[in-house]
Amino acid sequence: MEISGRRMRRFRMRFRRDHLTGGENIENEASCCYCDLKISNFNEPIFRLGRRFSGVLKVWFSIGLGFGVASLILVTVFLLLQFHSNPLFSNRLTSAVFGFSPSTRVSLSGIAYVLVSTVITVSVHELGHALAAASEGIQMEYIAVFIAAIFPGGLVAFDNDVLQSLPSFNALRIYCAGIWHNAVFCALCVFALFLLPVMLSPFYKHGESLTVVDVPSVSPLFGYLSPGDVIVSLDGIQVHKPSEWLELAAILDKENSKTSNGSLYLGGSRRFHHGKGYCVPISLIEEGYKGKMVENQFVCPGDLTAFRTMPCSNAAIREVSVCLDAKDIVKLQKCGDGWVTTSDTDNQSDCVCPQGDLCLQAMQSPGVLWTEITYKRTSSQDCSRLGLDFNTSNCLGTFVFVGDLIAMSHSVHLTAYQPRWLFNFFGKSFPNILERSLTCTFHVSLALVLLNSLPVSSTSNPTPNLIKISCLYDLNSICFC
Repeated sequence: MEISGRRMRRFRMRFRRDHLTGGENIENEASCCYCDLKISNFNEPIFRLGRRFSGVLKVWFSIGLGFGVASLILVTVFLLLQFHSNPLFSNRLTSAVFGFSPSTRVSLSGIAYVLVSTVITVSVHELGHALAAASEGIQMEYIAVFIAAIFPGGLVAFDNDVLQSLPSFNALRIYCAGIWHNAVFCALCVFALFLLPVMLSPFYKHGESLTVVDVPSVSPLFGYLSPGDVIVSLDGIQVHKPSEWLELAAILDKENSKTSNGSLYLGGSRRFHHGKGYCVPISLIEEGYKGKMVENQFVCPGDLTAFRTMPCSNAAIREVSVCLDAKDIVKLQKCGDGWVTTSDTDNQSDCVCPQGDLCLQAMQSPGVLWTEITYKRTSSQDCSRLGLDFNTSNCLGTFVFVGDLIAMSHSVHLTAYQPRWLFNFFGKSFPNILERSLTCTFHVSLALVLLNSLPVSSTSNPTPNLIKISCLYDLNSICFC
């Protein structure tokens, strides 16, 4: 033990001398396809930390070595699954790992989240290599951040002779340390996402309704919804999370594409049917514009919408086609079997309206869906104080969206967090920023685990006695947040 200690002291002093003489010669590289920034300021602090907790770190990175072998098998299976004959399956697999599908457009904010996540995850990755080497008595030469072509990345450089002199098991601990740290970082991101509603509960409500974060100008909902508005329901069904919003939009779109009169099961005790109608007073129908038939289509002028009588098997049908203002119609009592019900059996009496009213439904073109969106304005202090008690307020509004429901559902940015007060210190967008950052960091870190399951050795190195353990990162194929 005493001899080993003297040898370690001699090795460390020799390494410091080499480092001090060589550190002055470390130069940054720049060319048309590659540039880097070398940093050696953290060499000594990281080395001292690794030597101080050498025993614990060796056990920690031995676990990482086992994970590295498992990740190699996982990457092989993942690559084989990419050759699956079903492209939908391959796209879903890619989306689950990288956080985006190949057809997804990357926004500027998404690129910003990716870049920030890259800096964090690559730093964690390289810190793993540096600490693992320090626990083995090897001090790094420098850390470098580089851009190869358009791909950013990072690396940590070690003395090649010293690294090659290590036993294979010890060297593998150093090589696998980066992906092991990224895997642990993924788990921490998931844990933070799980606890986020609890940590923010003093300032935000979670899972009660959807809050609008942003409505881009290209969104069909631009001008109808504003940041801070609360979406209560979609087609009469209350939504609590962004995932429910997207899922419900897909179900409604699927229901609209069905040509049969059968019902579509949603889950639980809710079931969709065809035929969304409103009980319209006969007096309002008589005052409405009659419209014209153009090429077998009933055409209405201006912003008016064409309505027709809904056929009901147990009610006398009076054929009516009229042009009405949809803003007034959506406030009326609903009828028909196209709305959500709590019964598993069809209720044909839903087509019946009070005396003096007729059940009318909007004329819809193929592929176009008539969908009600109920929301609450929170721009005033009175509306904010009323919370979700909409029946006693004038803050509740409803409008009808007619068009591509899938595109509409993806065009608006929503969050499940709602501020408890009108003037919140952190702002309405703070939970969304945290959530997107953690989600994006998780996907980037997971992608680095897959891409770096094997160490990458650089041969284009001006100092041949150094080996560089690199962390490559492809911005075009990692993550959309």
